[in-house]
Amino acid sequence: MDFSWSPEDLAFEAELVAFLDKELPPFIDEWETDGGADDDAPSRGIMGAMAKRQAWQRKLDEGRWAAPLWPAQWGGRDATVSQSVIYTQVMATYRTPGIYNANGIVQIGPAIIDWGTDEQRGRWLPPILDASEHWCQMFSEPQAGSDLANLRTTAILDGDHYVVNGQKVWISSAQIAQWGMCLFRTDPTAIARGRKHEGITMFVVDMETAGIEVRPIREITGDSLFCEVTFHDARIPVAHRLGDENQGWLVSMGALGKERVGSAGQAISMSRDLQKLLQTAKAVNPEALDDPQIRDRVARLHTQIEYTRLLIARALSKVLRGERGWPEVPLAKLQWGYISLWLAELALDVLGPTGALTKGAVEAVDGGVWARNYVWQRYTTIGAGPTEVQKNILADRALKLER
Repeated sequence: MDFSWSPEDLAFEAELVAFLDKELPPFIDEWETDGGADDDAPSRGIMGAMAKRQAWQRKLDEGRWAAPLWPAQWGGRDATVSQSVIYTQVMATYRTPGIYNANGIVQIGPAIIDWGTDEQRGRWLPPILDASEHWCQMFSEPQAGSDLANLRTTAILDGDHYVVNGQKVWISSAQIAQWGMCLFRTDPTAIARGRKHEGITMFVVDMETAGIEVRPIREITGDSLFCEVTFHDARIPVAHRLGDENQGWLVSMGALGKERVGSAGQAISMSRDLQKLLQTAKAVNPEALDDPQIRDRVARLHTQIEYTRLLIARALSKVLRGERGWPEVPLAKLQWGYISLWLAELALDVLGPTGALTKGAVEAVDGGVWARNYVWQRYTTIGAGPTEVQKNILADRALKLER
């Protein structure tokens, strides 16, 4: 691995650090003054943080830091791969607030840049960047979660519109989205013909279109980040198609590939979370840290986080040499899922009875953050690719195991 940053990379990092040093403290102070200090905390949930996230993304956009990987023509910085690594690491180190349009910045915007017409780019990219419009990504369906190519929602051409019928599920923040990027089946015969990866097309959908219904799903955390979206004869203009008809699988793979860009900051964030947990345990239940089994778990967790940091570094080093980050990227996804769960379980074991109290309880630790995190982190074995699917991919393509 060789992570020797160029002078341009170091200048990029220095400019970002200077921006955060100047803008982040007054931003946090402002939200604390307005009573929003906990708006981005896990105890409140992602949906409860959206106002703060929107304000923070707009602040980033003012400095052209909302989407540095985007072309400068569209408000980005034409950042290189190494600079994207620097960006995610610095943002993780500073523990900056989340952004309002995460899907829009990381996946949807780049897909529109790559596949959209000039008219589509001009209409949809600026509101994604400045957080004036929220976007969701609608891929998963009841029969097409882990197996995305099994999707059944149809879009049938009728003049200058497509008529859409079907259902999407587990769609993040659809209830506040003005727009969604969707995969629909434009060739209903493809699955029966054994060609399910064909006959799929990508569309941009106005979420206020007649025939579209959004139903938030209440989760175990009490929050409602995810939604079910149904389509009943919804008419989507041909002009909202992204790419050519039946080219959706190619478009979607490019979009999903962007999802792992932020992995470079994961190890830093997990390490900070572990440090925070230990500091909290020393304050509220210090005797727990004298338990040999607890100390062993802490040591193992620290070691796994360091292993993951090196794994990600090796993947990124390959990418910087023009190679694929394989099989390190799916391995890092597995590590992220496991470590998130281990950390959440360790928290309740070291914080004692008050650690299990949720937000609103008189003695809740850190406002109930750790109690909420315990149930919320179940999603890490599903989000960005289920654990079982990642294992199958590694067994089949990396280890070459017999089926």
